[in-house]
Amino acid sequence: MDLAQRIDTAFEPISNAINAIVFFSIDVFGVSLPLVLIWLVLGATVFTVYFRFINLRGFAHAVELVTKPSNRRQNSGDNAPGEIPPFQALASALSGTVGLGNIASVPVAICLGGPGAIFWMILAGLLGMSSKFAECALAVKYRRFASDGRVLGGPMYYIEAAVGRKTNKSIGKAAGTAFALFTVGGSLSFFQVNQSYAQFSSVTGIEAPLIYGAIFCAFIAIVLLGGIKSIGRVTGILVPMMAGVYLMAAVVIIALHADALPGAVASIFKGAFGFEAAGGGLVGALINGVQRATYSSEAGVGSAAIAHAAVKTKEPVSEGYVALLEPFIDTVVVCTVTALVIITTGVHEPYLYIPRSDIVGIDLTSAAFEGVFSWYPVILLISVLFFAFSTLLAWAFYGAQAVAYLSNDNRQLDIAFKIGVSTLLSFGAVLSISAILNFIDAMLFAMCVPNMIALYILLPELKNDVKAYDQREQNDLS
Repeated sequence: MDLAQRIDTAFEPISNAINAIVFFSIDVFGVSLPLVLIWLVLGATVFTVYFRFINLRGFAHAVELVTKPSNRRQNSGDNAPGEIPPFQALASALSGTVGLGNIASVPVAICLGGPGAIFWMILAGLLGMSSKFAECALAVKYRRFASDGRVLGGPMYYIEAAVGRKTNKSIGKAAGTAFALFTVGGSLSFFQVNQSYAQFSSVTGIEAPLIYGAIFCAFIAIVLLGGIKSIGRVTGILVPMMAGVYLMAAVVIIALHADALPGAVASIFKGAFGFEAAGGGLVGALINGVQRATYSSEAGVGSAAIAHAAVKTKEPVSEGYVALLEPFIDTVVVCTVTALVIITTGVHEPYLYIPRSDIVGIDLTSAAFEGVFSWYPVILLISVLFFAFSTLLAWAFYGAQAVAYLSNDNRQLDIAFKIGVSTLLSFGAVLSISAILNFIDAMLFAMCVPNMIALYILLPELKNDVKAYDQREQNDLS
């Protein structure tokens, strides 16, 4: 039995047990519906209504805060508490969500639920904007500062406070600790190393997984040890660049297939409302679309709030506005463009409604691009490397912040964790990690349980903060 098989065998019973709890599902017209999905979407809907559709009415203000960082309430330069500017905070958080998931999750949604799944994916992304607003505003409000000025932030701090108020301090601390432990588990993003190596090997023909993993993760360690300022600088360059390259190529393909665009849009709407019986009809399209949007944006999971907590600002609510742009960029823009590329080129048609075990992801997206640009696999390789690198950085930082919470900011343990996680991730290219991936996915969605409970508890408090902030903004304009 080789190393990969031993790891799979060791993790399989743990992975299966955790998945059975976290991804407990009910059957709806023959389609499996995970209860965690209901938990996240219900929360996003409640937040949207409770804050009077802040995802829509606050959009213009969010764009203004990112494009005009000199805004006096949002950022006061070196005088404002925090470590990184708002754009870098947004880029750091986006780096954890915009990536291989966008390229691979969209074809999965289309194959399982038909083109109609994209409609529900977009709707779920719009609702998720409200969840991101709430969790990121609260993360800034409840963040703490180390003696050297570093920010210690994330949902674990407001979870501890919120649950502690409703019960007692011990239970509050236990809830915050649970979230932090789940975050450490989720930070082991072997998938990113594994899939980036797969594309690297496919394009270059080089098969050296251990060397690839060691070199790739050595760069991760160098940037990670520099802290959030270093991560913010890197992601502030990588995220716009990799998204720009990908989107430009996608727009060109859609333009070249403009004659198929009306039919593609029509198929999305027809499938969304059940006019196509295949794939579970309306229910299949809805569940698969919402599920992929939730997995893609992580709205309600609380991960992005860790990055946003480090922003330079005196106004926690302002960072909530900035954060609501994430699901819009990640799901509404990137995922929709990917979907239109796949549907207009027609590469999905042979795979519609096939068994889940036979589903393809990134290969289908690659085929759609390669059908127009024969050289695109090389460009996709570059995009995948950037996507994987930035996502690994973001999640390793999330894990480090969770370790800081668990250890009361033990600096030696922080350095040990960053070196240790980088070393472990370097094996991602050589491992057969199906069981580990299930474990990591379960950790990710286990995070949403204590996070959403705390958000519900703190809703009235945040609503008062929003009212006060909006009133100050109105006074400034008058």
